[in-house]
Amino acid sequence: MPEKQNKGGIVSKKILVVEDEDSIRNVLEVRLKNCGFEVVTAADGEDGLNKARAEKPDLMILDLGLPKLPGEEVCRQLRNEENNVPIIMLTAKTEDVDRVVGKVLGANYYMTKPFEWTELLKKIYKYLDMEEQAESGPAPSPEA
Repeated sequence: MPEKQNKGGIVSKKILVVEDEDSIRNVLEVRLKNCGFEVVTAADGEDGLNKARAEKPDLMILDLGLPKLPGEEVCRQLRNEENNVPIIMLTAKTEDVDRVVGKVLGANYYMTKPFEWTELLKKIYKYLDMEEQAESGPAPSPEA
């Protein structure tokens, strides 16, 4: 199957957003699509784990405080399956120990809520080896 291309003809990267807060999930979906990414979403950890396995995303944004299956367990299971998808943990947990646990479980980066859109986008570009876009400045995104 040919790779999906965005409007500019550039191969589109797929991002899986696993977030139980509707408002955050919806804003991330709109903003990421506006930047040319293909976006798949899940509202709980169980669905997120299944979509990570089935959809084979290029990057995953993962909340920790998820219903059905905590984000930590989603991350642990993916890494135990040798799934090396870059994972950015996005969470309200702010303690240093939480950051350490996230890294030990295999997360590539840990961001706390509230978060800066530009920082998140720069990390996405970094982990997708698209840093030239980050250096030229993130694509503008309308308020969602």
